[in-house]
Formats: sequence, C-alpha cells, structure tokens
Amino acid sequence: MANYNKVILVGNLTRDPQMSYLPSQTPVVELGLAVNRRWKGAEGQQRDETCFVDCRAYGRQAETMNQYLRKGRPVLIEGRLQFSAWEDQDGKKRNKLRVVVENFQFLGSRGQGDQGGQAPASRPPGAEQPAPPGDEPQAPHDDFEPAGGDDIPF
Repeated sequence: MANYNKVILVGNLTRDPQMSYLPSQTPVVELGLAVNRRWKGAEGQQRDETCFVDCRAYGRQAETMNQYLRKGRPVLIEGRLQFSAWEDQDGKKRNKLRVVVENFQFLGSRGQGDQGGQAPASRPPGAEQPAPPGDEPQAPHDDFEPAGGDDIPF
C-alpha cells in the first residue's frame, strides 16, 4: 500500500518563532500558524473557523524563518505531519501532532508583524516580498510555486 504524507498550509504566525538547538548544534525553530476558513452557514450567515497548527523547521530553514518571520506575518508552509507521544512528569500520557516544514514561502505582508507596511506599488498585493537587505538566505523553498496551473492531478 502506498503512503503519502504532505501538508500545504497558508496562514499567519500566532507568535514570534522560537529558536533552539539540538545537542548536535542543529538549529530548530518552533512556529505557531493560524489558518482561517470562512464559509456560509445553513441560514446564509458568514461563519469563521480558525485552526491553530504547531510547526517545526530544522537547519538553514529554521535560521531563515527565525530571522525574517514575526508574529502576524503570512507564510505558506509545505511539510509533513509528525506524531509524538510521551509521558509528562506526572506520568500522564501526552501526544502532539505537528507539521515538520520541508519548504516555505514568504508571502506579502498585510501590515502586520515586524515588517509592517504594504508590498511596493510595482507588485500586486500579496506578491512575494524580497528578503531584507544583507545576507541573502539560501532557502530551498525558492523553486516552490503553489498549484494554480493546468497540472493539478484532480
């Protein structure tokens, strides 16, 4: 039987990234993402639902996300689900489902977060903003484009 574990989310950060390091000195960043859904209820009223998702990134991606992302910034995340189970200090069984980031894409700011402001007038709203000046990140997400063409398999 074939297996497939892929998640693509677009949302806003619920908090600033939290950076730490593994014993091997590999950078790890923890993110919280809020993904909103809007639909019309049975009686025609607008309904909203927010899903809060914990995400984790490693290595150079973790460093880049920690450097440029802030609470409120929109981001596209592509990754896989990871389930963790453990016992806490009181002996209670705990578990958590999170997204391990494999690729990500900065999205245009809506005037929220550390960057603030709007996309320059030469780009349409929501277009990707360039990385801040300085050390250009070597992020592996540069070749990722959200589906939108005729090559969608369904």
